[in-house]
Amino acid sequence: MTEPRRVVVTGLGVISPLGNDPDTMFSALMEGRSGIREIVTQGSKGQHTSIGASVDFDPAHYFQQRTDHLDRVSQFTLAAAAMAVKDAGIELTAEKRNRAGVSVGTGMGASNALEETFAQLLLRDPDRVKPLTVLKVMNNASAGHVAIQYGLGGPDLTYSCACSSSSVSIGEAFRQIRHGYADVMIAGGAEAPLTFGFFKAWEAMHILAIPASDPSASCRPFAKTRTGLVLGEGAAMVTLEEREAAIARGARIYAEIAGYGSSNDYQHITKPSVEGQARTITLALEDGGIAAGEVDYVNAHGTATVLNDVTETRAIKKVFGDRAYEIPVTSTKSMHGHLLGGAGALEFAIALLAIKHQAIPPTAHLDVPDPECDLDYVPGVGRPDQNVRCVMSNSFAFGGTNAVLIAKAV
Repeated sequence: MTEPRRVVVTGLGVISPLGNDPDTMFSALMEGRSGIREIVTQGSKGQHTSIGASVDFDPAHYFQQRTDHLDRVSQFTLAAAAMAVKDAGIELTAEKRNRAGVSVGTGMGASNALEETFAQLLLRDPDRVKPLTVLKVMNNASAGHVAIQYGLGGPDLTYSCACSSSSVSIGEAFRQIRHGYADVMIAGGAEAPLTFGFFKAWEAMHILAIPASDPSASCRPFAKTRTGLVLGEGAAMVTLEEREAAIARGARIYAEIAGYGSSNDYQHITKPSVEGQARTITLALEDGGIAAGEVDYVNAHGTATVLNDVTETRAIKKVFGDRAYEIPVTSTKSMHGHLLGGAGALEFAIALLAIKHQAIPPTAHLDVPDPECDLDYVPGVGRPDQNVRCVMSNSFAFGGTNAVLIAKAV
């Protein structure tokens, strides 16, 4: 039996509410700065004000050609992918391109194009729909455009499993290389859900945060005062390579992907389970042959909903036992919001940056701790000068899909 190949991360790219490059974003996180603010959208009966974490994004800065055919989510994906490829410094020759692929996760897909299409059909003229609508709104559009951009002849994959989408996309890309189906994968995810219709849909579920007097402090994971999640937008992409090839070309390596676990709760479409989350964490640890004592930092799913935060805390304690109290566990969603299908990729990138900078970002706005959430959540501001060698990133989704990624310093 062929020995599984080792996989490393050689490039990072982010488009985020806290900056459109990895180090700018991480610096903001360490300071406890929030990208959450009031957002005004336009409905058929007037303007609507919501709380969200939006991206400062000018397509002209990233694209020389027109972008009419690209939804905002595809623009984010392409911009983050370009950053990750450039950061990796990899030359995709014709030979390499045939062994290189793309893997993208998104939960909501082309939210902006979908909403515009429905507005055209229902409010304006149903006989004048844009001819490229199907190609713009299909969920695999982002991955397809990345593959075309770089001439990738390897796997072209799209995963849509709600809030775990991009963690799954990275985990499955990791497996493509590990088991010899590809040598290079550009992987990650994106979301652009800050539209009138999607805000209203999420509001109808009664799980969005109640706006705080300071809107930027509305997302409070693990706090007794938490009131719900805050929607965010953005993208994160990573360049993955087979380890020996990356070393041979002298690549700068962020970390090695050491373990990946995925499982299903199978009990309820929205309610998370301790058993399902704990099982996924255990699968990731076992996949990488990693002991509980090796994990130095957990980037939690940490949505700031009543159910998730307690469930995730209990799952971490179920797996790690007393060791759980020694591991910093933070939810950076408190600052960049919940990117839904793009959340896992952004948070995995943040975990990788924790290794790079040897620092742990905080859980912001943790003013009054919930007694049932009693781990070390690093409230307020980040901790510099830490020994961070092994990191874990958790993603737990509606629909029951759980995904956990573990990376180790090389």
